[in-house]
Amino acid sequence: MSKKITLTMLATAMLAFVNLSEAQQPKKIPRIGYLSGGESTLPKAFVQALRDLGYNEGKNIVFEYRTTEGNTGRYPDLIADLDRVNVDVIVADGTGPALAAKQATSTIPIVMTSSTDPVRTGLVTSLARPGGNVTGLTSVSGELGGKLLELLKEMVPALSRVVVPGPAPGSPSEDLFIKETEIPARALKVRLIRAPVRQDEDIKGVFQLTAKERAHALLVRIPPNAPAARRRQFVELAAKNRLPAIYQARTFMDLGGLIMYGADRAVAFQRVATYVDKILKGTKPADLPVEAPTKFELIINLKTAKQIGLTIPQSMLYRADKVIR
Repeated sequence: MSKKITLTMLATAMLAFVNLSEAQQPKKIPRIGYLSGGESTLPKAFVQALRDLGYNEGKNIVFEYRTTEGNTGRYPDLIADLDRVNVDVIVADGTGPALAAKQATSTIPIVMTSSTDPVRTGLVTSLARPGGNVTGLTSVSGELGGKLLELLKEMVPALSRVVVPGPAPGSPSEDLFIKETEIPARALKVRLIRAPVRQDEDIKGVFQLTAKERAHALLVRIPPNAPAARRRQFVELAAKNRLPAIYQARTFMDLGGLIMYGADRAVAFQRVATYVDKILKGTKPADLPVEAPTKFELIINLKTAKQIGLTIPQSMLYRADKVIR
């Protein structure tokens, strides 16, 4: 056998070995980290949207759930844990988780499910060109705050004082929301009274403040993914005190909330899934423009209205996307 033939056979064998070795290497399954302040599981709309895009949990994608359970001091440890398990993308459910994730990492792509003015809070450079490792969905603040007050005013014509339970002063997104909502509040001759909620024990204090200030209603700024026990306590105490309260997410309505107006989270999470898909396929977050909500929903619970002795104007019921009877 000639030396040339021997070398050719050897090269062919080595190539076959390399190809076999590569074939035996398991393909890396993408890992998606979900960072939340309350809920510990991903919304079904997000999972279904990824499934429609060809991703099936346990087969070609893995989810890593991390929640602070209402304790924001846990964010650094949770994000470090997501980094340790080598997630490919972090889905940050809200402004707080997104800010915490951005502060902790500049390399892992972050997709925010919503954020109050991500430019002014420092999450992105601009909506069209985010410029870093963060992209996703934004939310309106002043416009939404004005709409929420208008709805309260329509239900309670004498409305002049509204307590706003939410993150404590110093929260970039909440400070911005209050600042921008003050403009429509003045036009409606309504005074906003902030009520910081850092833990469940603060909730009773919200209603004590409401009584002290003789407020007419609540504009609840507790995140939609807050622990269910916290959301339930708000809904139950509002009903017990016969106090109109407006929320920004369907998660409160599922617990008996009076009225909600806000972005449709199911639609939002469907859009988040497209961001995750593009990033997994190689697109950089910096090149994916931040989107604003495209669909809002108004839901009214007539059973709760009756319970607190409130008559909902017929004009509001006509405009509602859903009326719970």
